[in-house]
Amino acid sequence: MAFRLGPRSLCRAFRQQNSKWRKYSVQQLPGDYSVVLPKEPFVWGVSHIIPRPVPIHIPRPPYVKGDSPTINGLNHREVYEGDGRIALGSSEEMSLRKAALLARDALSYASTLVKVGVTTETIDTALHDWITAHEAYPSPLLYSGFPKSCCTSVNNILCHGVPDGRPLEDGDIVNIDVTVYVDRNHGDTSRTFLVGDVDEPGRRLVDITNNALDLAIQYCGPGKPFKGIGKVIHDHIRRSGNYCVSQRFTGHGIGSAFHRPPWILHHLNDEPGVMLPGHCFTIEPIVIEGPDPTDWTFPDGWAASTENCSRGAQAEHMVLITEDGYDVLTA
Repeated sequence: MAFRLGPRSLCRAFRQQNSKWRKYSVQQLPGDYSVVLPKEPFVWGVSHIIPRPVPIHIPRPPYVKGDSPTINGLNHREVYEGDGRIALGSSEEMSLRKAALLARDALSYASTLVKVGVTTETIDTALHDWITAHEAYPSPLLYSGFPKSCCTSVNNILCHGVPDGRPLEDGDIVNIDVTVYVDRNHGDTSRTFLVGDVDEPGRRLVDITNNALDLAIQYCGPGKPFKGIGKVIHDHIRRSGNYCVSQRFTGHGIGSAFHRPPWILHHLNDEPGVMLPGHCFTIEPIVIEGPDPTDWTFPDGWAASTENCSRGAQAEHMVLITEDGYDVLTA
């Protein structure tokens, strides 16, 4: 059973035993790795972070109205119509494929930046420059006020980690989530990378996550119920040992809108609907060590951490349903 601390207790312990929490190795949790906690004194929100500028000639997604997160606010809701399907063989499909391939290439570039001692801020800066050099907009930037161009989630951070000055440490795992906006469409993909010499439980966690994504993709096809994705992932994780999947964060339809239906749940569920040709969506399970998926959000309002400090890993692809199967656009 995992050693469990609620967010308030965890933060209290961090204040009282800062040096001891630096390296977190509790017998009840597998592995030996550093726990990521919010720095003190706590800073609420992200309004103090100045977003990097994007060249004015690069088209912005509809939710960006200028270069300040205060303009966009924190309660943005995207506008979309229809059931999310695109016409196969159309110019819309070609544009979507272009965005997906650029996201794939951006994540491949990001993989070359993951090294011991490199800060996630450095990775974000390099990715921002790479994406804008390819005449695209980094979709996370200013989305509902998010101040960076990608998400970097280390160890116990499940997703939406805000890049900062923490250097990556030997033994870390880090998910880099990249989305680009180009030719009126978003391309979205992520992967969890190993930093240096990662312990065996950490490597196994990443492998199980990648396998969960692969199996979920192989299930897809026209006429398949969306809820089957969650069952495939559930069955795989149950066979793999003492793991669970986050029930809070979902996959989503994607295209001209960053997030829209269909919503893709990664746990057992009764979500209605079936896949039809032209549906494009992400599958992005977060697999967690141990049986408890409970998470809490950092004072920055974005980074989601497990309550008990166990690690999570995530992997993501965009899947397009075709007339006779599926196509992984970000592979």
